[in-house]
Amino acid sequence: MAPLHFTILILFSFIIVISSSSFTPPRHPFDPLTETELKLVRTIINKSYPIGPNHKFTFQYVGLNEPDKSLVLSWYYSSRNHTIKPPPRQAFVIARDNGKTREIVVDISSRAIVLDKIHVGNGYPMLSNDEQEASTELVVKFKPFRDSVAKRGLNVSEIVFTTSTIGWYGETKAETERVIRLMPFYLDGTVNMYLRPIEGMTIIVNLDEMKVTEFKDRSTVTMPKANGTEYRISKLNPPFGPTLQNAVLLQPDGPGFKIDGHIVRWANWEFHISFDVRAGIVISLASLFDTDVNKYRQVLYKGHLSEMFIPYMDPSDDWYFITYLDCGDFGCGQCAVSLQPYTDCPAGAVFMDGIFAGQDGTPAKIPKVMCIFEKYAGDIMWRHIRKLKSQT
Repeated sequence: MAPLHFTILILFSFIIVISSSSFTPPRHPFDPLTETELKLVRTIINKSYPIGPNHKFTFQYVGLNEPDKSLVLSWYYSSRNHTIKPPPRQAFVIARDNGKTREIVVDISSRAIVLDKIHVGNGYPMLSNDEQEASTELVVKFKPFRDSVAKRGLNVSEIVFTTSTIGWYGETKAETERVIRLMPFYLDGTVNMYLRPIEGMTIIVNLDEMKVTEFKDRSTVTMPKANGTEYRISKLNPPFGPTLQNAVLLQPDGPGFKIDGHIVRWANWEFHISFDVRAGIVISLASLFDTDVNKYRQVLYKGHLSEMFIPYMDPSDDWYFITYLDCGDFGCGQCAVSLQPYTDCPAGAVFMDGIFAGQDGTPAKIPKVMCIFEKYAGDIMWRHIRKLKSQT
């Protein structure tokens, strides 16, 4: 048996890993919604709320409606002899309906909406990729913006955008519209867009009406050159040296973990892993087999990234509003990218896709969003850098 510290570190190496199996195990209460279930949810909601380009009804979040903890634990402690069926499957939906936020619970088994209410509190739901991309396309076609770009002598086809919620900073009237602010950056010889901001413009888009509600060209600021901004490791880029490919961790007897559906078993550990479009990777019912009592001892009911808060704290007009809430505003799962074999995950890693609902409720997929593998706990963990996809 490896020392405990080695075992625990290996467990959290697992958090960046996992895979689907062709075998369909008995339904687990925390299994993520499948593509079939997401399609069913869309169909059920479409009976009450028409979905399409001519209707202002959009899916901002669709995920598993977590069963009551007591029901889950009753199932869990009896699941080894299957004396209790898993709790009913339900989906929790947050939608925008003609400028209002609607919360809906859909029961999968009865194929019915069991809860439907308008959210009356503060705040707005998570942004969708579709509406952020639509807002950038809107600004690119906006004549005052194109005139400002031409005035600077720039090529609009080389411009990309980031989007950010604008927050509230003590104005006399709080913002009551669902808006985002766009910041333009310039490529033209680099993929490192963040080093070439086009400052001096204020661009605000109303997401419910999908129109530019404010545009100001305050000033022209000198923009950094593209020279020396390359950051990617490349075999054709000698200063960074050659890349290492197909490095292999030898396991003559195969991996030491087993995957049954979304349940991972390794050494004396057992846990459930899933993907959520807001939280990203979710670890549930993590248990350690206690040899003293000859049974599993639960050490974690449910764990995931709650939020990632990034305040820029620059007081200038172009930056003061940027205080990213990665999970709540943008979805840590929605922002995830596919893992690359031999770069993110070594040989022998097992991969799993992430399934979520797009803005119109149609299932979308992030291939290889998680992988699971074994590694020595003392090795350095690192992640490759990918260029952003939000470009015109």
